[in-house]
Amino acid sequence: MPAETTSREATTEKMPIMEHLVEMRNRLFKSVAAVIVTTAFAFIFYNQIFEFLLAPAPSGLELQTITVMEPLSIFFRVCLTAGIVVAMPYLVYQLFAFVSPALTAKEKRYIYWILPAVTAMFFVGVAFAYFVALPRAMGFFATFGSEWVNIEPTISSYINIVTRLMVGVGLMFETPIIIMFLARMGLVTPKWLAARRKLWIVLAFVIAALITPTFDPINQTIIALPLIILLELSIWLAKLVYKKKPEPPPAEV
Repeated sequence: MPAETTSREATTEKMPIMEHLVEMRNRLFKSVAAVIVTTAFAFIFYNQIFEFLLAPAPSGLELQTITVMEPLSIFFRVCLTAGIVVAMPYLVYQLFAFVSPALTAKEKRYIYWILPAVTAMFFVGVAFAYFVALPRAMGFFATFGSEWVNIEPTISSYINIVTRLMVGVGLMFETPIIIMFLARMGLVTPKWLAARRKLWIVLAFVIAALITPTFDPINQTIIALPLIILLELSIWLAKLVYKKKPEPPPAEV
């Protein structure tokens, strides 16, 4: 039996189901506590965060509120979203720390090595959404139908679009790191990924349609193209880290 398999089984046997549940509870508690702390900091810097979210809006676009409670609701929603985004590296760490007892020492080293890359790719995706996708989407909203009606969206609808696009694209940019990890664990192969390019292209436009708040094909293409490029990057990274499993010895006659 391989040493890695033996190590994994021995580690798993040391933690009965109740200890796993206690560990999960502790990790969840730490994650919630981290989000509470980062959300509290977001309360302090709410004005700066709100100005940051309003920046992609076209000049002259006037936002409105139609209910008394909407500004307060937006305040808490923006702060909570900002808190989750800031706490994301720690949340990812807690997730990997929870599953680490089932991994070998070599697999643990590999996971902790890619944690910074997971965080970096998430924020690269957020930056892409903020600087590339959002201005285009907001420009589409501010001009489409303007000859028929006065476009004055509610602050709630605007914030929903901005946060959904930024978080959605940020998670989308995690694709290469996730696939690289799966390839390193032997769960997917570069050949398997390459054989599904056409399916991935279709899926990219489906995901773009779900993330993008507009039906404009140009906006959806702006989101779908990076996703297709990310797949090619994923295949390349998978080739770098994938280790072909040794073939079993021929059975003795």
